[in-house]
Amino acid sequence: MEHYVELGYLGLFVASFLAATVIPLSSEVVLSLLIANEYDFVSCLSIATLGNWLGGISSYGLGYIGNWQILERFFRIKQEKVGNLRSFIKRWGSPLAFLCWLPLVGDVFAVGLGFFKIDFKKVALWMLVGKMLRYSIWGTLTLWGISLF
Repeated sequence: MEHYVELGYLGLFVASFLAATVIPLSSEVVLSLLIANEYDFVSCLSIATLGNWLGGISSYGLGYIGNWQILERFFRIKQEKVGNLRSFIKRWGSPLAFLCWLPLVGDVFAVGLGFFKIDFKKVALWMLVGKMLRYSIWGTLTLWGISLF
Protein backbone atom coordinates (compact mmCIF):
# COMPACT_ATOMS: atom_id res chain seq x y z
CA MET A 1 0.00 0.00 0.00
CA GLU A 2 2.86 2.36 0.83
CA HIS A 3 4.09 2.01 -2.77
CA TYR A 4 0.80 3.43 -4.05
CA VAL A 5 1.04 6.37 -1.66
CA GLU A 6 4.50 7.20 -2.99
CA LEU A 7 3.21 6.96 -6.56
CA GLY A 8 0.38 9.32 -5.66
CA TYR A 9 2.83 11.91 -4.38
CA LEU A 10 5.05 11.41 -7.43
CA GLY A 11 2.04 11.89 -9.71
CA LEU A 12 1.14 15.07 -7.88
CA PHE A 13 4.69 16.39 -8.25
CA VAL A 14 4.79 15.61 -11.99
CA ALA A 15 1.31 17.08 -12.61
CA SER A 16 2.22 20.22 -10.65
CA PHE A 17 5.51 20.61 -12.49
CA LEU A 18 3.96 20.17 -15.92
CA ALA A 19 1.06 22.49 -15.07
CA ALA A 20 3.60 25.29 -14.57
CA THR A 21 4.92 24.89 -18.10
CA VAL A 22 3.17 25.50 -21.39
CA ILE A 23 1.51 22.07 -21.14
CA PRO A 24 -2.17 22.58 -20.30
CA LEU A 25 -2.73 20.42 -17.24
CA SER A 26 -4.77 20.89 -14.07
CA SER A 27 -2.72 19.89 -11.05
CA GLU A 28 -5.57 21.05 -8.80
CA VAL A 29 -7.59 17.99 -9.79
CA VAL A 30 -4.74 15.69 -8.75
CA LEU A 31 -4.31 17.60 -5.49
CA SER A 32 -8.02 17.33 -4.69
CA LEU A 33 -8.07 13.60 -5.50
CA LEU A 34 -5.18 12.91 -3.15
CA ILE A 35 -6.71 15.00 -0.35
CA ALA A 36 -10.06 13.26 -0.87
CA ASN A 37 -8.25 9.92 -0.55
CA GLU A 38 -6.83 10.98 2.80
CA TYR A 39 -3.25 11.65 1.76
CA ASP A 40 -1.39 13.85 4.21
CA PHE A 41 -2.66 17.41 3.68
CA VAL A 42 0.61 19.23 4.43
CA SER A 43 2.61 16.79 2.28
CA CYS A 44 0.20 17.30 -0.60
CA LEU A 45 0.43 21.08 -0.39
CA SER A 46 4.22 20.97 -0.08
CA ILE A 47 4.71 18.60 -3.01
CA ALA A 48 2.28 20.47 -5.26
CA THR A 49 3.91 23.80 -4.40
CA LEU A 50 7.44 22.48 -4.95
CA GLY A 51 6.58 20.85 -8.28
CA ASN A 52 4.74 23.88 -9.57
CA TRP A 53 7.45 26.25 -8.36
CA LEU A 54 10.19 24.22 -10.06
CA GLY A 55 8.11 24.16 -13.25
CA GLY A 56 7.78 27.94 -13.08
CA ILE A 57 11.51 28.29 -12.46
CA SER A 58 12.19 26.14 -15.52
CA SER A 59 10.00 28.49 -17.59
CA TYR A 60 11.98 31.42 -16.19
CA GLY A 61 15.18 29.59 -17.18
CA LEU A 62 13.96 29.01 -20.72
CA GLY A 63 13.22 32.70 -21.00
CA TYR A 64 16.60 33.58 -19.55
CA ILE A 65 18.52 31.61 -22.16
CA GLY A 66 16.26 32.77 -24.99
CA ASN A 67 17.33 35.24 -27.66
CA TRP A 68 15.61 37.28 -30.35
CA GLN A 69 16.96 35.23 -33.25
CA ILE A 70 15.37 32.03 -31.87
CA LEU A 71 12.09 33.78 -31.07
CA GLU A 72 11.86 35.31 -34.52
CA ARG A 73 12.98 32.20 -36.39
CA PHE A 74 11.01 29.45 -34.61
CA PHE A 75 8.09 31.29 -33.01
CA ARG A 76 7.75 34.17 -35.50
CA ILE A 77 7.66 36.72 -32.69
CA LYS A 78 8.92 40.13 -33.75
CA GLN A 79 10.70 42.50 -31.36
CA GLU A 80 8.08 45.16 -31.97
CA LYS A 81 5.30 42.92 -30.63
CA VAL A 82 7.18 42.27 -27.40
CA GLY A 83 7.56 45.98 -26.63
CA ASN A 84 4.39 46.15 -24.55
CA LEU A 85 5.27 43.00 -22.62
CA ARG A 86 8.76 44.33 -21.96
CA SER A 87 7.53 47.63 -20.54
CA PHE A 88 4.91 45.80 -18.45
CA ILE A 89 7.47 43.39 -17.00
CA LYS A 90 10.07 46.11 -16.42
CA ARG A 91 7.42 48.25 -14.71
CA TRP A 92 6.24 45.56 -12.28
CA GLY A 93 9.48 43.60 -11.93
CA SER A 94 9.86 40.59 -9.68
CA PRO A 95 6.48 40.96 -7.84
CA LEU A 96 4.88 39.96 -11.14
CA ALA A 97 6.15 36.43 -10.41
CA PHE A 98 3.52 36.22 -7.64
CA LEU A 99 0.97 35.84 -10.46
CA CYS A 100 2.79 33.08 -12.37
CA TRP A 101 0.15 30.60 -11.16
CA LEU A 102 -2.55 32.28 -13.27
CA PRO A 103 -3.89 30.32 -16.25
CA LEU A 104 -2.69 31.45 -19.68
CA VAL A 105 -0.69 34.53 -18.64
CA GLY A 106 1.32 32.94 -15.83
CA ASP A 107 3.63 31.08 -18.20
CA VAL A 108 4.12 34.24 -20.26
CA PHE A 109 5.07 36.14 -17.10
CA ALA A 110 7.58 33.45 -16.05
CA VAL A 111 9.25 33.29 -19.46
CA GLY A 112 9.20 37.08 -19.80
CA LEU A 113 10.75 37.62 -16.38
CA GLY A 114 13.59 35.32 -17.40
CA PHE A 115 13.94 36.76 -20.88
CA PHE A 116 14.27 40.30 -19.55
CA LYS A 117 16.68 39.10 -16.85
CA ILE A 118 14.65 40.20 -13.82
CA ASP A 119 16.46 39.34 -10.55
CA PHE A 120 16.28 35.55 -10.10
CA LYS A 121 16.25 35.45 -6.29
CA LYS A 122 13.38 37.91 -6.05
CA VAL A 123 11.44 36.21 -8.84
CA ALA A 124 11.94 32.80 -7.20
CA LEU A 125 10.68 34.09 -3.84
CA TRP A 126 7.63 35.87 -5.25
CA MET A 127 6.79 32.87 -7.40
CA LEU A 128 7.08 30.50 -4.43
CA VAL A 129 4.77 32.64 -2.29
CA GLY A 130 2.15 32.92 -5.05
CA LYS A 131 2.13 29.21 -5.78
CA MET A 132 2.07 28.29 -2.08
CA LEU A 133 -0.90 30.57 -1.49
CA ARG A 134 -2.71 29.15 -4.51
CA TYR A 135 -2.38 25.53 -3.38
CA SER A 136 -3.15 26.40 0.24
CA ILE A 137 -6.42 28.01 -0.77
CA TRP A 138 -7.30 25.20 -3.18
CA GLY A 139 -6.45 22.51 -0.63
CA THR A 140 -8.46 24.25 2.09
CA LEU A 141 -11.46 24.57 -0.23
CA THR A 142 -11.13 20.88 -1.07
CA LEU A 143 -11.14 19.94 2.63
CA TRP A 144 -14.12 22.22 3.21
CA GLY A 145 -15.98 20.66 0.28
CA ILE A 146 -15.27 17.14 1.55
CA SER A 147 -16.53 18.07 5.03
CA LEU A 148 -19.90 19.06 3.56
CA PHE A 149 -20.54 15.47 2.51
